[in-house]
Amino acid sequence: MTRAFIWDLDGTLLDSYDAILAGIEETYTHYGLDFDREGIHAYILRHSVQKLLETVAVEKGLNAEEMNRFRGQSLQEKNAQIKLMDGAKTILAWAQEAGIQQFVYTHKGENAYQVLADLDILDYFTEIVTTANGFARKPDPEGVDYLVEKYQLNKEMTYYIGDRMLDVDVAFNSGIQSINFCDYRPTINQKINQLVDIQKIIR
Repeated sequence: MTRAFIWDLDGTLLDSYDAILAGIEETYTHYGLDFDREGIHAYILRHSVQKLLETVAVEKGLNAEEMNRFRGQSLQEKNAQIKLMDGAKTILAWAQEAGIQQFVYTHKGENAYQVLADLDILDYFTEIVTTANGFARKPDPEGVDYLVEKYQLNKEMTYYIGDRMLDVDVAFNSGIQSINFCDYRPTINQKINQLVDIQKIIR
């Protein structure tokens, strides 16, 4: 059976955290909140931007959905700041040549399509799952399960590739394999330092 890669985007294929943080900073400024760049960066790596906004909204008596809408519009204007991670195109092309089926499962919205098209990597993917699909957010396995079932993927040969702990957790919760930039849960996750390290894992 064919191997499959399900890719996260931000911090995995896309060098986008500067743009994301700029969007959060604009949102914080709009709502008159103090912006602690390092603390917020650490928080979103550990949890998610959604969780950050929900927490802040509760603390400050704000509307998380409104904040997220504002941030989404701000982020869309920053698409030009998003670049590919080192080795992204190399590993995508290598996987395609090796006959590995590739998908995306991201917390990004429909804007993901435009970003991937702008960076000339959209055609590598069989299907892209975004928040617009309406699945429960990671680490809930619903989005991954959808891809596994739809394409009849072999769980032992399917890898979720990400950069955060919740990416390792979503792979585990789905019963598929994990490749990740973080060393969280080393008994179930294979750590990489750069994307081309994936070639050493997948023989």
